[in-house]
Amino acid sequence: MSIVRSSARSADDLTLVPRAHPRGAATCVARISLTEFRCYRSAVLDIDPRPVVLTGPNGAGKTNLLEAISMLAPGRGLRRARLDELDRWMPGQTPGRGPAWAVAARILVPAGSHDVGTGRDPTDETVRRVVRIDGRAARGQTALAGLLTVLWLTPAMDRLFNDRAGERRRFLDRLVYGLDPEHAERVSAYDHALRERAHLLRAERAPDPAWLDVLEAKMAEGGVAIAAARRILVQRLNAVMEDGPGIFPRARLGVSGATDEWLDTMPALAAEEKLAAALGTSRGHDREAGGALHGPHRADLSVVHAGKGLPAREASTGEQKALLVAIVLAQAAMLSQVRGRTPILLLDEVAAHLDARRREALFDVLLALGAQCWLAGTDEATFAELGSAAQFVRVRDAMLAPAPEGTSR
Repeated sequence: MSIVRSSARSADDLTLVPRAHPRGAATCVARISLTEFRCYRSAVLDIDPRPVVLTGPNGAGKTNLLEAISMLAPGRGLRRARLDELDRWMPGQTPGRGPAWAVAARILVPAGSHDVGTGRDPTDETVRRVVRIDGRAARGQTALAGLLTVLWLTPAMDRLFNDRAGERRRFLDRLVYGLDPEHAERVSAYDHALRERAHLLRAERAPDPAWLDVLEAKMAEGGVAIAAARRILVQRLNAVMEDGPGIFPRARLGVSGATDEWLDTMPALAAEEKLAAALGTSRGHDREAGGALHGPHRADLSVVHAGKGLPAREASTGEQKALLVAIVLAQAAMLSQVRGRTPILLLDEVAAHLDARRREALFDVLLALGAQCWLAGTDEATFAELGSAAQFVRVRDAMLAPAPEGTSR
């Protein structure tokens, strides 16, 4: 497939992309290879930086391909699946005992290219994920955060504003990864310390208080850094969305939680001391509850429909979908400005649920950003307006076939 320069009209007057934001250099997947992944025994797709449109019937493998791309970022991917759940299923196979899945990709970045591979380690009975970058084993999957940013919207996320706070925190942290790659490692370290403290508190033999003091000081330092990174991300996104309402509703974001409120009134060091003290005084409660009463793991992302002053959870289903799209587009625009490169966007069944006016605006935003976006849907006609500005791939029974140029019209 050759690169075709987009002739789409400017969408500055319709979208959330501020005029003052320079278009960042594209980061894109040039080749994606799947082995024993979900429904795919083996598949290879070569693509260029244009948007990629995946079409085909339900169950053909479109979302599985998007999930494979999402595994090029830290975490458990867009379905939050266990590692052994990603193995291609075969009758009678015990999860984690069959051929191990693998995803490999050639990633183009402004400075050049990288070969990335990740998958389940077939030699590790504990079901471990391995990552290789340019042929070398990475220390962990958090290394992926510094290489590329992957953002996604899926039908399951339509419930985000009415779901549990933990889902919104994970959504927020994925946004932070793009701005601050080290955030992924901080969150992982904090979660590990949180589990370790809970284990010590539940032990039959009372732990050494000095040992807990050291662990809680570590949690306080990491916890305040997590809260601060989230606040910076929210401030930047709000600033982007204030630049213009666009055709999508403006979202106003906030983070609620004691640690976050402390940062409103005191320096970070003082907040660390206060969090460490709070953890120390709540040991009895936390032992009984099996968790921790204080810390960034108790925070929640709040989203308001700015035009109506309405909490997102009280907005209509269509408005909630539009707010999610607005947040992701604002994040892409912000990363383009701040980091000088675009993220990879995975939009599963998003366009079909937008009205024609918003769908047209969405396509204009994506083309204006220059981000490689992967859009999945059942009907090619939904994406016809993209024309040769996009590349179309038909997915049938876990088989990928590039559509001839011009067939989308």
